[in-house]
Amino acid sequence: MSNRTADEIRSGRVMSTQCMFHTALQHERDLGLNFWESQAPKIEGLGVSVAAPGSHDPGPTQRAIDWVGRLDRFAQSVDQRVKMAGWMETFAQRGGQLVIHGAAVSDLDYFSRAYDLVLVSAGKGELVQMFARDPERSPYSEPQRALAVSYVHGLGPRPEHPDMEAVRCNLVPGVGELFVMPCLTTSGRADILFWEGIPGGPLDVFNGVKDPAEHLSLTLELMKKFTPWEYERATKVELTDAGGTLSGRYAPTVRKPIGRLPGGGAVLGVADVVVANDPITGQGSNSASKCAAVYLKSILEHGDKPFDEAWMQATFDRYWDIAQHVTKWTNAMLAPPPEHVLNLIGAAGQLQPVADRIANGFNNPVDFEDFFFEPEKAEAYLAQVAGAVPGPAGA
Repeated sequence: MSNRTADEIRSGRVMSTQCMFHTALQHERDLGLNFWESQAPKIEGLGVSVAAPGSHDPGPTQRAIDWVGRLDRFAQSVDQRVKMAGWMETFAQRGGQLVIHGAAVSDLDYFSRAYDLVLVSAGKGELVQMFARDPERSPYSEPQRALAVSYVHGLGPRPEHPDMEAVRCNLVPGVGELFVMPCLTTSGRADILFWEGIPGGPLDVFNGVKDPAEHLSLTLELMKKFTPWEYERATKVELTDAGGTLSGRYAPTVRKPIGRLPGGGAVLGVADVVVANDPITGQGSNSASKCAAVYLKSILEHGDKPFDEAWMQATFDRYWDIAQHVTKWTNAMLAPPPEHVLNLIGAAGQLQPVADRIANGFNNPVDFEDFFFEPEKAEAYLAQVAGAVPGPAGA
């Protein structure tokens, strides 16, 4: 069931930012669903820039840190309006029954009796409210960032790497983050400008802005002030379409995976319904893909046995084995970084293997357990890399 047709999704407002890394893209390839791979830009790097403290007020902002890590395998971003619409049409063409109707809890009551298994994939609303918040796994009860997205044409390349497609993470300490990523949208190749502002701070100014042109103008004004090195290549941008902006906020939340219905049935939550992280680490679409792959495997392995609550919980637990690392990393990135993390990000500017490892962690967040969270592990890792990298002549 979907509350919108494929055409309504395609011509509607953007629903998200997304950058899918290799593992998530491979899940789509394995099922032959990577319809846009040849058209979407191939993202080969992930760059991090940190604004120098106090440099944006007053005077021009300088970068205290600036580097780019190379991905082992390329990443891609396909506007979900393109992807969801295309997949819905393919599903119907292949004989799937697609019902265009907003699903209510009463519908799910009926479906839970008529079908072996009901999966709920929703962003918000009454369906999500059926799934109880898991307080032990949800340290934040309030939104940690105010989000503002613009899809644009006309962005110039980064002059340092004119031939490399890369996601750029620009960190402005105490203020927020600007992410810039190449993507494929309804009108072809584009870029996403995505501000994440600390609530109540200077970036938290999009609430109530309804006009797309005003939204873009605000985005550029903030870029000029806080990330002028990105603004310099954005002086000629225009929105991809009237639906190319989005703003809002939500509290990062992990929920219990089973929704219980008034009639006694049970449904299983998928992706953001059960694990909704802040987009600061770019993991939403990756996690959704990994969740779907785990659920599919679990369904196929289960055969003809009933999809009862024990199976639902066990299936979610398999997904949580992956998702817990994403949640831990994402929640850490929302807080002011401890000294050892600042040292890691700084060292990546001098030691390319460190930059590459951080970049590839976006594909495999479990790797951060080995060097990112604990000061001792971070120091040992940096010492090991520094020892392995040849110094200047005579050193």
